[in-house]
Amino acid sequence: MKVSFETKELIKAWLAISIAFGILIYKGGQPLVFSIIIGAFTVGIGFLAHELSHRHFARKFGKHAEFRANNGMLIIAILMSFFGFIIAAPGAVLISGFVSKREGGIIASAGPSANLILALIFLPLVFVIPTIAYYGLMINAWLALFNLIPFRGFDGHKIIDWSKPVYFTILIIAIIMNIIHVIVPNFINIL
Repeated sequence: MKVSFETKELIKAWLAISIAFGILIYKGGQPLVFSIIIGAFTVGIGFLAHELSHRHFARKFGKHAEFRANNGMLIIAILMSFFGFIIAAPGAVLISGFVSKREGGIIASAGPSANLILALIFLPLVFVIPTIAYYGLMINAWLALFNLIPFRGFDGHKIIDWSKPVYFTILIIAIIMNIIHVIVPNFINIL
């Protein structure tokens, strides 16, 4: 079976983001690979869901859309994780063809919405698998909120340009999910 170039790009970005996040959360008492696995199942899945949601809706509108990794930013993310923080831009879904304001807004809203759905899925799981689910809740809530920044290049700009009610609805949900991830550790021993 031949693996497509896009699949290789997605796997490369997923692995790099998982490694970077794994290094960031590594505490020492367990093998580093355990932290990387947590990264793969939390931020890695969040990244994949975000990008593949963009791609899905772009293709639904009949556009050619494929993910491309940003190799330089992947390396920077891994290097930054050693210093206790990550700013990651692992890549993007490139879309060919004219995209209307409405189509662009829907395509853009799909990414943060996917992250919010994942955050909601991880929320009840904090009572079953606390550490992994908490990181899943936290990172997906944060990814949604971060991508809603209404500046050019961010999903938020395209969404607010298309529909302010949709933008503010998603933004309010993202803020609520971020507040929840901050208070959850008060009710359960996470780490």
